[in-house]
Amino acid sequence: MSRTASTTEHRVTQTVLIVAALAFLAFFLVLPLVAVFTEALSRGFVAFAEAIVQPDAWAAIKLTLLVAGISVPLNVVFGLTASWAISKFSFPGRNLLVTLIDLPFSVSPVVSGLIFVLLFGAHGLLGPWLAQHDIKIIFAVPGIILATVFITFPFVARELIPLMQEQGKEDEEAALSLGANGWQTFWHVTLPNIRWGLLYGVLLCNARAMGEFGAVSVVSGHIRGETNTMPLHVEILYNEYDFVGAFAVASLLAGLALVTLVAKSVLEWRFDLRGGAGH
Repeated sequence: MSRTASTTEHRVTQTVLIVAALAFLAFFLVLPLVAVFTEALSRGFVAFAEAIVQPDAWAAIKLTLLVAGISVPLNVVFGLTASWAISKFSFPGRNLLVTLIDLPFSVSPVVSGLIFVLLFGAHGLLGPWLAQHDIKIIFAVPGIILATVFITFPFVARELIPLMQEQGKEDEEAALSLGANGWQTFWHVTLPNIRWGLLYGVLLCNARAMGEFGAVSVVSGHIRGETNTMPLHVEILYNEYDFVGAFAVASLLAGLALVTLVAKSVLEWRFDLRGGAGH
């Protein structure tokens, strides 16, 4: 085969693959987003705004922000400590810890929610004790937070572990040899090196926390105005044939997805620009 024919074939193959990828994205990503925003604004901006400020919708929005505002910082703390321990030290159970971090990726969110019901529900393992002390977890905000934390805790750790392993521990050892203590080493050496990976993990964690449906659906009880997050509120409105209201709230989640996509692309660009090291 001549070089010209080979080059032509390569270009044709490349073009076909690019067109196929773009068509796939258009059908499964662009069109659904367009449909969400089109349906949300089908009766005008006034109806859209009324659906957003409706009391139950506003309560769902505030609850979603509250859950994300609690679960994401907790996962940041866990992700930092777990990745630090795994990447900088060798200890018994290290491989088991890595496996447990990946557990939410391999367990269905619905099963995860059911586990919390079996633990903290009225007829669960700890249910009678919680009832005696007037502590309510299932069908209340604490259960939603617990389920969300469980579902999202791998994201920060999984971004930081390979990054910190690749960086090694030479910088930290140098800082310690110069007289820095543990906190000084972390704040002035480790954290600047991992800041972009940390932001990337926080971004993904927050997006999943605000959009989680399965586990939250099991533990929430679907109490309108109290335990419904945005995804649950969308489901209720859709089942009641309030399509404008459902898609109006869904458009907020879609907007979050777009912002996440843009921020993810920016962070990936910064990683590529700085070689992924964060220096």
